[in-house]
Amino acid sequence: MNTIKLEIVTPEGLIFSGNAKSATFPGSEGEFGVLPNHAALLTSLKVGVIDIELESGSKESVAINWGFVKVEEQKITVLADGAVAISGNSDSEIATALEKAKDLIQSMSDSNVALAMAKVDSVSKKIY
Repeated sequence: MNTIKLEIVTPEGLIFSGNAKSATFPGSEGEFGVLPNHAALLTSLKVGVIDIELESGSKESVAINWGFVKVEEQKITVLADGAVAISGNSDSEIATALEKAKDLIQSMSDSNVALAMAKVDSVSKKIY
């Protein structure tokens, strides 16, 4: 089975680590998907949800406020300022995760988003 290693990391630690069939990201220029053997890519991410199709065929989601993603042929690394895994075995666990994700996104005021995107743009321009 063809999979790609995916890691999502925040300043608080590792949020997700595993093999995925595919992943979809909230890119700053629009949503995009990644499959194994994808071309190398480094880009910024905006507020949104990373959708992950696991090796088993099940799906997981991780809400982020903003960050960067580095894609290589066999590995994806996400560095996010804040992230919340939206998963669980019961409705109450999922509801709790969704509430945390909502709080994460609401914690970013318009000025914080503008400041974060300005930082992302300045770093992106230095890379290229």
